[in-house]
Amino acid sequence: MAELEKITFHPEGEDPVDFFVLEQTKIGGVEYILVTDFEDGDGEALILKDISENGGEERVYAIVSEDGELNAVAEVFQSLLEDVELVGHDS
Repeated sequence: MAELEKITFHPEGEDPVDFFVLEQTKIGGVEYILVTDFEDGDGEALILKDISENGGEERVYAIVSEDGELNAVAEVFQSLLEDVELVGHDS
C-alpha cells in the first residue's frame, strides 16, 4: 500500500491533530476528503467538506454531519475505495 498523505488540522483552541487522507472527490463543485486517524489498520474515519473561501491560501474543512449529505458522500467514497468498508455509528 502506498504511503498516505498526512495533513495536520489546527482546531481553534485545541492541539493540532494529524489525519491521513484515504481519498478525495468533488461533488457538485464541493471538495470532500475521507481521512482517518491511523495510517494502518482500522481507525476512525471522517468525511470532511472544504468550506474555504475562494482565493484563500489555507484550506478550511468542516466535518460532514448532516445525514443526507453524509450518506451520499459516503456512497461515493465506498465506490472509489472497493477494499474499504465505511461503517456508520450512532451519535
